[in-house]
Amino acid sequence: MKPRRNYVCTACGGVSVRWQGQCPRCGAWNTLEERLETPAPAGGRRAPAAVAGRPGAGMALALGEVDISAQPHVSAGMRELDELLGQGLVRGSTVLMAGEPGVGKSTLLLQVAGAVAKAGHTVLYASGEEGLPQLKRRAERLDCLADTLLALSTSSAEEVWQAVEAAGNVALVVLDSVQTVVSSLAEGLPGSVSQVRAVAAEGIDLARRCGCCLLFVGHVTKDGQIAGPKLLEHMVDAVLSLEGDRTHCHRLLRVLKNRFGPSLDVAVFAMQGQGLAPVEDPAALFLESRAGGLSGTALAMALDGQRAFALEAQALVSRSWLAIPRRTALGLDVNRLHLLLAVLEKRLGLSFGQQDVYAKVGGGFKLQDPGFDLALCAAILSSQYDQALPEQAVFFGEVDLNGRIRPVAGQEVRLHQAKRLGLHPVFAAPGVPQAQHVSTLASLQEALFGASGRGGRG
Repeated sequence: MKPRRNYVCTACGGVSVRWQGQCPRCGAWNTLEERLETPAPAGGRRAPAAVAGRPGAGMALALGEVDISAQPHVSAGMRELDELLGQGLVRGSTVLMAGEPGVGKSTLLLQVAGAVAKAGHTVLYASGEEGLPQLKRRAERLDCLADTLLALSTSSAEEVWQAVEAAGNVALVVLDSVQTVVSSLAEGLPGSVSQVRAVAAEGIDLARRCGCCLLFVGHVTKDGQIAGPKLLEHMVDAVLSLEGDRTHCHRLLRVLKNRFGPSLDVAVFAMQGQGLAPVEDPAALFLESRAGGLSGTALAMALDGQRAFALEAQALVSRSWLAIPRRTALGLDVNRLHLLLAVLEKRLGLSFGQQDVYAKVGGGFKLQDPGFDLALCAAILSSQYDQALPEQAVFFGEVDLNGRIRPVAGQEVRLHQAKRLGLHPVFAAPGVPQAQHVSTLASLQEALFGASGRGGRG
């Protein structure tokens, strides 16, 4: 049949019949690439095979009669990872783990593969990025070698699927990574939209047919988004994101999607010589190196997913010699810093027009929690007046444009963690039990600095 000429967006996978500078689907510029596709002949589709818990093609079952005993959970060897996924790895499921280069994706998955293999299951680790000698040296360092841990170094998806079927009852397959493997059923270079889509579709079909759990490793773009079509995240059952600053030893494993358990949860790991080790008490992790008696710092009880962390909000307000003062934020949105500075100026009579303001979340943590507002404002005021805050004081609450303190989600969890860590007093919005209530920024200023802070320094 005559080939059909289409233009496919490398960012979202959208298809257009003609080339244009901007993708009509996602709005990205200069991402449309030409593709020649041959239409499949009529009746050329392969009928789906019957799998465990499902009837054959064209048959339906009552949902209550579906057998789920053929999809047992397999422990990943780490309690924290099992809790993130629900009850562990599910046979027949697919999981995508993404992260920046060097953050520890391959290390963590090789540890998981070794733990599952040592539990008596057959595991296949297929790598399109590393050779077998390199994999063995890393496995020896991580103490992951086992008789049932099989390894394959190839960039062919067909070779991976054949190895899985030849190995028999495989419990776990790790594909590192989906952007480096090529399928013969699609055109394009490795990592292109068509190749990623084809490899993922074949892998999902294999996982359901063979009853194994398939773990994809995914690359990310310079913006931190998962590379490839957005369809990839929709196709898999769970999406994990491994985050962290490579200059720090701590890593955060975040669940972005999970069909078998909770989502938006997070686990903390520490990078060590023997791999990634779970942190036993992540709530107090960032308090170990904190020094008291310094201005410009405030403790925040922040919520990330379902966990509360005691984090340090750091701020520095200093005289500016520039025509336009600097505004720098690390670990939080700089637009939120601009907003809070405008509220402080308007509601407290302060002036930051001739001052540089720097804000940071201690420990390399990245936050989007609105409950961090109150602690950041307290740190800015502390630096402005050059007065240290009470060392064990902790803050959480959202600041609105009128300077009022609003309650935030998870207040019970935050308060419980603050009590467990012995942090007191707790500054929060009215309505939080056993806390020192501050309803506005003016009342916060009065409670922390008294008459010395009244009226600002502007």
